[in-house]
Amino acid sequence: MYTEMFKSFSEQTEKTLAPYAKFNKVFAKNVEQLTELQLSAVRAYSDLGLKQLKAVSEVKDIQSLTAFNGQQLETLTKLSQQLLEDSNKFSSVAQSFKTEVEELVADNVKQATPAI
Repeated sequence: MYTEMFKSFSEQTEKTLAPYAKFNKVFAKNVEQLTELQLSAVRAYSDLGLKQLKAVSEVKDIQSLTAFNGQQLETLTKLSQQLLEDSNKFSSVAQSFKTEVEELVADNVKQATPAI
């Protein structure tokens, strides 16, 4: 008698908590992707900053200053391209998360709604 009751309780609890477990998996995957993107972005921007710091430390005279200033447009172009790419990546991850959560909610609504 108690075995059946515990088994039934366990099954009901598992069914009740299944949507939470699915959401947690989707959320964890999203956080992992965002973390990887952020680390990649920090690495890229740090490399760019260090290159700029090294380049400015090489300025010794007017000629090297002119060369450094000439490279700034190229550096700004790279930076803006990197910012655009990062923005698109973050947007893609956010859209993917939104879609997965919407699918999860739709599945849960189907399961919770009795068949008519």
